[in-house]
Amino acid sequence: SLCAYCMGITNIDPLKYNLIFERFLNPERISMPDFDIDFCYEKRQLVIDYVTEKYGSDHVCQIITFGTLAARGAVRDIGRVLDMPYNNVDKIAKLIPNNPAAHISIEKALKMSPELKRLYDGDARTKELLDLAMKVEGMPRNASTHAAGVVITDRPVVEYIPLQSNDGQLVTQFPMTTIEELGLLKMDFLGLRTLTVIDQCEKMIQKFNPDFRADNIPLNDAKTFKLLEDGDTIGVFQFESGGMKSVLTGLKPVDIEDLIAVISLYRPGPMDSIPTFIQNRHHPELIKYKHPLLEDILKVTNGCIVYQEQVMQICRTLAGYSYGQADLVRRAMGKKKADVMAAERTHFISGCAENGVNEDIATEIFDEMSSFASYAFNKPHAAAYAYVAYQTAYLKAHYPKEFWAAMLTSIFENTDKILEYTQECRQRNIKILPPDINKGYAGFVVEGDNLRYGMAAIKNVGKTFVDAISAEREKNGEFTSIFDFCRRMSDKGFNRRALESLVKTGAFDQFGVNRRRLYINIDYLLNSINNEQKNKVSGQLDLFSVPEVVQDTKFTFKDDEHFPAAEDYTDTEKLNLEKQLAGIYLSGHPLEKNQEYVKYISTCNISQLTNEGNEVYDNTKQTIVVIVSKYRSYVTKKNETMGFVTVEDLSGAMDMLVFPNVFKETMDIINENAVLIVNGTVSLKDEEATILADSIYEIGSEEAKHIYMSKKDPKYGLYLKVPGQNTPQFKQACAIMSRYSGMLPVYFYLQDKNQYIKAPQRLWIRESINALDELKYVVGENNVVIRK
Repeated sequence: SLCAYCMGITNIDPLKYNLIFERFLNPERISMPDFDIDFCYEKRQLVIDYVTEKYGSDHVCQIITFGTLAARGAVRDIGRVLDMPYNNVDKIAKLIPNNPAAHISIEKALKMSPELKRLYDGDARTKELLDLAMKVEGMPRNASTHAAGVVITDRPVVEYIPLQSNDGQLVTQFPMTTIEELGLLKMDFLGLRTLTVIDQCEKMIQKFNPDFRADNIPLNDAKTFKLLEDGDTIGVFQFESGGMKSVLTGLKPVDIEDLIAVISLYRPGPMDSIPTFIQNRHHPELIKYKHPLLEDILKVTNGCIVYQEQVMQICRTLAGYSYGQADLVRRAMGKKKADVMAAERTHFISGCAENGVNEDIATEIFDEMSSFASYAFNKPHAAAYAYVAYQTAYLKAHYPKEFWAAMLTSIFENTDKILEYTQECRQRNIKILPPDINKGYAGFVVEGDNLRYGMAAIKNVGKTFVDAISAEREKNGEFTSIFDFCRRMSDKGFNRRALESLVKTGAFDQFGVNRRRLYINIDYLLNSINNEQKNKVSGQLDLFSVPEVVQDTKFTFKDDEHFPAAEDYTDTEKLNLEKQLAGIYLSGHPLEKNQEYVKYISTCNISQLTNEGNEVYDNTKQTIVVIVSKYRSYVTKKNETMGFVTVEDLSGAMDMLVFPNVFKETMDIINENAVLIVNGTVSLKDEEATILADSIYEIGSEEAKHIYMSKKDPKYGLYLKVPGQNTPQFKQACAIMSRYSGMLPVYFYLQDKNQYIKAPQRLWIRESINALDELKYVVGENNVVIRK
């Protein structure tokens, strides 16, 4: 594996890769392994451009890749074709174990899952579904362009392989395996956004610390490893997922070697060794080796096989392989070549026997290597990734403002990530300041202890225009008014839509004119600027005529003097416009004033349900306090209406399905920007989380008040004193409560037993005069009390 860091090249110059290309672009056409080269986005294209310039565009081509139907995907696709209810198909699909490392087919799943087998044998519709799914399982599902794969040839590519067009992009018709078999050079140019983040962060730090270099940071920094140990890894390359956080908190890494091992292990196959790796790390006395010859090889990784290089070492030390033979085994395992593996098994066992290794032990070791090597990194690749991960963790630990400014700039297009990362900033008391025409730039920038929102992220504005704004500001000073801005920017990419967006998101707030007043006077403003420019043109001297009077055409009035007065937008209108144009709320958040509800009612936040590691929430009941971003209704085939809703909280956004029975009761309160309490079941489909609403209540409603108060005070509710459970008063009270169903908890005081019991939720009541009057009539005026 080859990458910029492995080669010791950080300031990437495509000319330095000339030797790589010259070495392999030769008539011998020898088969070469894959190469991975990691670039920040700005420099990734340089290498491809270099090859194109030197050899021609017909010598470089991207590679096609085929997506295949896995077991679960086959079941879901066939279920859709058969028009089977989604819930039924999803239930069947989830009975197939989701273990990529094991490659569990539908046929294997029928042997492993008694429940799946029972449905297959007992239900004709399920049998038809699975039989058809087994026929298409493993077939290509779609053709797309490899994200990073590029084939480079000494003569035009078309002389070696057929080409085709994928959405206008010229790609090979052969996949990468066939290309390798033909002896062509295939390289992966991976564009890592994180390298760009590090580069931008470094430049911001150098403004006050000129000697800072990300490549010179110490690799034993205690603050950085404390951050990793605590699982505080949102935004840290490779370590953001819930699963990775769990591994880090369990392992408690102390050096870069630990990070290299974690990145190598946290993959399908090797990750089964993670519990053993952590246990052996903290309890070295528990380490056991299948053979003494393994100790020198596996001691560094706590007795576990972690790296591809260790596979090669085992082959050489135990079975007497040469370096070349050992690498062939590694490649065969990595590419899952069964025929080669079968031959190598015999070779390995016989080689081990010559070195005194028992056949059974040799077989166990070979099988362990096989399951591991299919998905493992080699150590140089893992080391490069671990180093990048450590750099981002270091920057987050020591320069959090610069780190988050660079991170947020890198994900303008990802609203969900912006929501998550801005919430992280708030938790660290880093405010996101709204855009400002005199202080903002295209990207997020550090301003004191806070961050200034990047204006290029505002709809209709764009980076080119913002760069022109900052250039004009730096050359000729800050803008003094919105008139001054329009005059100076009128010939620099200025347009009405950009101006409207800047006004609505508060970029001109500093000039003291409210947003709505500015917006409704934009026509007057633009006409004034146009007239001024026309007057300037008409006032210029003509070579063939002399004007009688040269007029002073400069405006002398104050900017807001001629604007008709207008009330500002309401706080809610401002927030909605900000969300619409900037993707997030800038001057506040509708949920901020409802944080007490969130604190006591929400059982989790949305980012926990949508991020990696969310499997633990699948098919669980959860309650979340959310705001509605958008929704639409849909009429089913049964002529019933259901709702498709996007909801969000301070941590992220997700989809919510409201089925007809619930939608009928709640359709009046499901509106954009409504703040709701949602009780529902979390459903994961293809690792995407959706909440299926069971009940919905609007913040401010009586039900919401009761839910909040009961969570805050476990003794809150309606108390009824009755002689006992087997009395007419008790039974009549239950009948009344069932008619007035609500969310006010109910407690009975049983006089005969001198004890309190809590009524089941189906008997909780709504607080109405009629309900209370009926209960008082049954149990007595003084025996009905609401504890506030």
